[in-house]
Amino acid sequence: MKLIGERIRALREQRKWSQMKLGELAELHYTYIGRIERGENNVTMKSIEKVAAALDVPFEELFRFIQPLEKGRDNYYLSLLVSKFQSRSASDQKHAYELLSYMLEWKDE
Repeated sequence: MKLIGERIRALREQRKWSQMKLGELAELHYTYIGRIERGENNVTMKSIEKVAAALDVPFEELFRFIQPLEKGRDNYYLSLLVSKFQSRSASDQKHAYELLSYMLEWKDE
């Protein structure tokens, strides 16, 4: 649920909406939206449908970056990184990639 919440937050922030605005459009309480985004609630499919409709995205868009984990490998943080940067500009993504690459090179030395 955390990854779905991160995706919802990214789409909401991309539109520069508050949790209150998304809640109003989805006919859900804004505190519920916050709990969804933080992965604190088990969300019903009906609630996800309401959020997708409010964001004007297909239902499956909320699951776009959720991929099965490789057996024996934890991709949780990789998924969070993808979710965090997907709504950023290409320039921001490039800068983040360069910074992360530099940090990894430094660590590997």
